[in-house]
Amino acid sequence: MQEKGSISIHTENIFPIIKKFLYSDHEIFLRELVSNAVDATQKLKSLGQLGEFKGELGELKVKVSVDKEARTITISDRGLGMTAEEIKKYINQIAFSGATEFVEKYKEKDAAAKDQIIGQFGLGFYSAFMVAKEVEIFSRSYKEDTEAAHWVCDGSTEFSLETTEKADRGTDVVLHVAEDSDEFLESQRLKGILTKYCKFLPIEIEFEGEVINQTQPIWTKQPSELTDEDYTKFYQELYPFSEPPLFWIHLNVDYPFNLTGILYFPKVKDELQFQRNKIQLYSRQVFITDEVKDVVPEFLMLLHGVIDSPDIPLNVSRSFLQADAAVRKINQYITKKVADKLSELFRKDRTGYEQKWSDIGLFVKYGMLSDEKFYDKAKDFALVQNVAGKLFTLPEYQEFVQANQQDKNGQTVILYTTDAEAQHGFVQAAQDRGYDVLELNGPLDAHFIGQLEQKLEKTTFKRVDADTVSKLIEKEEATESMLSEEDKTKLGEVFKQAISNEHMHVQVDALSPQDAPVIITLPEFMRRMKDMQRAGGGGGMQMFGNFPDTYTVSVNANHPVAQRVLNAESDAGSKLARQAFDLALLAQGLLKGEALTAFVKRSADLLAAE
Repeated sequence: MQEKGSISIHTENIFPIIKKFLYSDHEIFLRELVSNAVDATQKLKSLGQLGEFKGELGELKVKVSVDKEARTITISDRGLGMTAEEIKKYINQIAFSGATEFVEKYKEKDAAAKDQIIGQFGLGFYSAFMVAKEVEIFSRSYKEDTEAAHWVCDGSTEFSLETTEKADRGTDVVLHVAEDSDEFLESQRLKGILTKYCKFLPIEIEFEGEVINQTQPIWTKQPSELTDEDYTKFYQELYPFSEPPLFWIHLNVDYPFNLTGILYFPKVKDELQFQRNKIQLYSRQVFITDEVKDVVPEFLMLLHGVIDSPDIPLNVSRSFLQADAAVRKINQYITKKVADKLSELFRKDRTGYEQKWSDIGLFVKYGMLSDEKFYDKAKDFALVQNVAGKLFTLPEYQEFVQANQQDKNGQTVILYTTDAEAQHGFVQAAQDRGYDVLELNGPLDAHFIGQLEQKLEKTTFKRVDADTVSKLIEKEEATESMLSEEDKTKLGEVFKQAISNEHMHVQVDALSPQDAPVIITLPEFMRRMKDMQRAGGGGGMQMFGNFPDTYTVSVNANHPVAQRVLNAESDAGSKLARQAFDLALLAQGLLKGEALTAFVKRSADLLAAE
């Protein structure tokens, strides 16, 4: 039997389209051909289990070989095989509807149309022509009394098909590599591709006498079959140079979608690791991509591990995820599993959970900010830490400070610092009043504070250096001023003239004599906006970066220095006021350059005068 004919695709242009547009990454030809061989092998195993194939299965390996001199790559399997009629059906007639419309869309290089294609067209085999100038198929069906067939195509739409001799069932696909694809004749290049895409395929893949894959990766097993050592060992295989993970979540669901996998919470030391170690997406153990932003919630993109689902829709080249209802359901399922795991860890081993908080806090806060359902679960296991290092849940902390840190309007005021060292004086002043201070210095904390103020009833947050301590939490009883209104006005004028800065708003306040003589603060609103901007608030908050800081200068009417300034001669009083102001600048880290030099000289003069 010998036959010649045309591949039924209704166009002369399909191959350049496949080569240039559909499969832009040429190396995936090997993934497609090996996947086809694995499928054929698995189908034969299934027929054997059903009793529809009664022969000996024998060794079921897919073998890949390269002959650099002959310029060929061969992919061989001992699976179902094909008769000549089946080759005509499955290879010659590219099995998709609307072929003409499909080709027209690609002629226009319509990226949107390309992304809408789904992987049902059977075009994987034709990826071979990205690297081959001619492709041969030698195939013999598992069915009895059938002849082997030999198919040849040179990359045009013409083919030849004839009977041939082949001792064993299965299929050999032989690629005659084109001159512009010499890289694929190198053994190391092929091994690299096989390791990347086929490392976990369910049928053994042999290349140059070596099996390169694990046929039963641990995500295909039940958690009850696995030990902690199994999970950590697998993590090291995925990310060889990373520290052991903090913990992991085993995903295993078959309704309403199929999904397996393992997500690891990593111990990350720097941002480069975030970028390097990504979650890997597989479909039936074939590696697809590590760009999983639609499948995994954005706040969990910092996790590591593997997700495997045949239900995630891909375009025909498997290069792009199709966002649809199934993907959204998977996304929601993963969110729920992560929340449940964190809740379980918190309930079962709070001490261990607290020890991990510095590593997982970023994930939890990001999740609370970006996903309402996650917030609802996480509010009971999210932690905050005070400057003494003690950790609280949000409800615990509200209860802890409610009695002492309630202002005259019944609002619970939560004090926080973004830098306990730099703001030490303000922290100390708050603690001297018996107040507690949280440390909120993470990259998301500016946004997190805003969210908590919206969510927590009758609660507000104030940075500890946003005002004098008596004004941070205003009580019914007010400290009385030791100065008359006339003296307060006079004192304010002396400081305004000594400071002579339009961005420093001077006010005279009745503070405790134990407080500093002058306290400089940036109002909470302005601080909040600047913190949000630094944290990537964007939008309208960018405007605050263009305005100079306007500070409040609180002169303590009840401090002995106030009386000394009022009693001194004009020049001496102004000099003393400036000295007190510079001390306040120094406490805020705002005294620099020429002003710092002048302060040091003035201090030396005052010491000498004493």
